[in-house]
Amino acid sequence: MRLLCLGASTLALFAIAAPALAQNRAYDGTWSVEVVTQQGNCDRAYRYTIVVENGRARYGGPEAFDITGSVQPNGAVSAGIARGQDRANVSGRLSGTRGTGTWTTSGGRACSGQWNADKRG
Repeated sequence: MRLLCLGASTLALFAIAAPALAQNRAYDGTWSVEVVTQQGNCDRAYRYTIVVENGRARYGGPEAFDITGSVQPNGAVSAGIARGQDRANVSGRLSGTRGTGTWTTSGGRACSGQWNADKRG
């Protein structure tokens, strides 16, 4: 299960996970999201690119991930990231050009960890 890859993508982002409210365009741009496993038998760490446009997030890499969720006006992030039957739930907070939070898998292997994001553009 490469859910960690996916879940963290969460990065993510992840944190960056949206669709966000239209007025939250301060979060639009390209985000680099590092996902680290702290518990479970998932891959140790990954870095992903998440692109937020008009408040909606999408994976910025060649593989397909389904990202759903939102960024609240206060920067709170609540998201889900899925690929096939693998799924990760992501929560955290964005502030300015940085973000941090946690993730946990649902179904399959039980893994969890943290994510950190930096806005790149």
